[in-house]
Amino acid sequence: MMALTFSTGIVDAVGFLGLDRVFTGNMTGNVVILGMALAGAEGLPVLGPALALVFFLVGAAVGGRVLRGAVVPWSRRTNVLFGSVAGMVLAVGVLVLASDSHAVALLATTLLAAAMGVQAATARYIAVKDVTTVVVTSVLTGLAADSKLGSGSGSGTTRRIVVVAILLAGAAVGAALLQWHLAAGVIVAGVVIAAVTLVGWFHPASRITPAATAGATA
Repeated sequence: MMALTFSTGIVDAVGFLGLDRVFTGNMTGNVVILGMALAGAEGLPVLGPALALVFFLVGAAVGGRVLRGAVVPWSRRTNVLFGSVAGMVLAVGVLVLASDSHAVALLATTLLAAAMGVQAATARYIAVKDVTTVVVTSVLTGLAADSKLGSGSGSGTTRRIVVVAILLAGAAVGAALLQWHLAAGVIVAGVVIAAVTLVGWFHPASRITPAATAGATA
């Protein structure tokens, strides 16, 4: 899940810096950009963020539909979903490698947003605390609220710091890879997601069946 967070940092950096200032994973950013653009702020896109929002929701809905009725946190269904995300991201990388036109950039951000929607829905189902893979606002809130200056409990501090640091690192890597080629960061992110899928596919936990789970509970 941390690796997926890292990949999100990469694709968001590529989307914002290289693909017409559109976030592909952080939908809060798109809502803010869209609001400012609709208010007449100069130089901000409207169509890109709007399409990203819509297709992120479509992707999340698809993820939720596939996982409906699933009973274990990580299963073949989650592997299939993460595999589809990896395939979509890698396909976008190839697309951007072939052309850097505005139309291709718009299509790329739309497809990446759909892929991140699927990933976010799957991560939500897996429910690793504080690791949504796409946003860290709630993580920062928990980090501050539970700190010594807040409630004083300090619970989850290390995990939250790591999540923020990994997203930050992913964004830095994505920005750096733009110096090489627009497609480089997208392809690297796709490879990371594919690696996560492979690890999940061969891990014994993903082969636990509902019957086995029920038997263990009994």
